[in-house]
Amino acid sequence: MSTLPDRPHTALIVIDVQQGVVAEAPRRDEVVGNIDALVEKARGDGVPVVWVQHSDEELVRGSDEWQYVPELVRAQSEPLVHKSYGDSFEGTDLEDVLADLRVGRLVVAGAESDACIRSTIHGAFTRGYDVTLVGDAHTAGDKSAWGAPPAEQVIAHTNLYWQFQAAPGRTAGVVETRDVTFCG
Repeated sequence: MSTLPDRPHTALIVIDVQQGVVAEAPRRDEVVGNIDALVEKARGDGVPVVWVQHSDEELVRGSDEWQYVPELVRAQSEPLVHKSYGDSFEGTDLEDVLADLRVGRLVVAGAESDACIRSTIHGAFTRGYDVTLVGDAHTAGDKSAWGAPPAEQVIAHTNLYWQFQAAPGRTAGVVETRDVTFCG
């Protein structure tokens, strides 16, 4: 159980599945399909879905690249958090949104594995949340031109190390879309 008192609920956090972010990502359609399945499962289970949307000087707010992919449609009642840093908690109202929903456990999906996903799962964990990463529902673009490993290796490494995260009073883990449970 998380270290956050009186936070018994779980939320699905969908991070930055924006047209300009995932356009060239490996397994783009599979990952987006898995995220869509997670959104539908969460909604069916009465679990809040919180959407996070990044903007910066390269991903300009209001541009086509900034828009979420058309396959994923946010319900008007679902919170949308705008961010401009990798960690979805930094400079945003995400913590307030989660506190209002009494959420202490996050199920995380989206992009990019080696940037906003990594920053957010670590940020959540250090803030006291239990954090489950959905291993087949996050992706990253190819940054090998700048010395990074190929995207598939980045994704695999993120899944590998996150399943071994540990801290007092918190849990971390990685599950596949088909194995996600939003209770307990």
